[in-house]
Amino acid sequence: MTTRLLVTGGAGFIGSHYVRTLLGPDGPGDVAVTVLDKLTYAGNPANLDAVRGHPGFSFVQGDICDAELADGLMAGHDQVVHFAAESHVDRSIDGGAEFVRTNVLGTHTLVHAAHLAGVRTFVHISTDEVYGSIDEGSWSESEPLAPNSPYSASKASSDLVALSYHRTHGLDVRVTRCSNNYGHHHFPEKVIPLFVTHLLEGRPVPLYGDGAHVRDWLHIDDHVQGIELVRTKGRAGQVYNIGGGTELSNKELTRLLLEACDADWDTDVIHVEDRKGHDRRYSVDCTRIREELGYEPRKDFRTGLAETVRWYRDNRSWWEPLKERAAL
Repeated sequence: MTTRLLVTGGAGFIGSHYVRTLLGPDGPGDVAVTVLDKLTYAGNPANLDAVRGHPGFSFVQGDICDAELADGLMAGHDQVVHFAAESHVDRSIDGGAEFVRTNVLGTHTLVHAAHLAGVRTFVHISTDEVYGSIDEGSWSESEPLAPNSPYSASKASSDLVALSYHRTHGLDVRVTRCSNNYGHHHFPEKVIPLFVTHLLEGRPVPLYGDGAHVRDWLHIDDHVQGIELVRTKGRAGQVYNIGGGTELSNKELTRLLLEACDADWDTDVIHVEDRKGHDRRYSVDCTRIREELGYEPRKDFRTGLAETVRWYRDNRSWWEPLKERAAL
């Protein structure tokens, strides 16, 4: 029996890879996917070209805050995987209103429509940033939320809104909180694609502060693997951390990117003022998803990074117009 999935934000970086994976040759074969995407600056229709001709694929351009649209779509679907979000921390610092509207109101609009339509499962994709910064150790799913940026605060709020529909109405809501993603088709405003494309253009890269901020890096293949485990085997009302297992300071990451792009620290790195409210370290404990669902990250970071750099080197026609349009 075919499961009808509504995937919001499916033209973005992670959402499009999820859709390409599900409808690709190694996908489950028992799903039909409708992508709902507003096609803001970070949503790219070309990200879905590989599956556009698939008989199980359909696309709807629209806003997740549109209640009438959400109500109409939910009635024809069994499950929702909700990626759609404003996600760039720097943009949220300059103006948080759109983050609150999209991430909080949009999530409420969707989860309420899912409840009214009797949708079977609602998977809400979130971030490790909702936990805030941690000096040592790793956050488990039971830790209190302590977001520090307008972006992470809006995502924490959306988590709570989604989970409230499980606790209040019994809707099967499952939340994933991932560490920093990397891979191909990543809009070139985030650190890895920004640095790689800058270096390929012969431009220096901006390193915030002292460069000692630490992130755990998760390849999109591993993230999609984790999401699918949660969608197919997870428990209602649960939160699942998904990490990649490679913690690096931004300075360490920059050195690896310079090496991969044949660039030099002295000439290709510019130290810039640190970002406001810049969390020092994120780290998530993935024990629950490992023990309950059998998750293990498979992509070695150096291999994944080399593949990512190669993709950007070979696909300038994909990212050059994006950078020009966004003035990056």
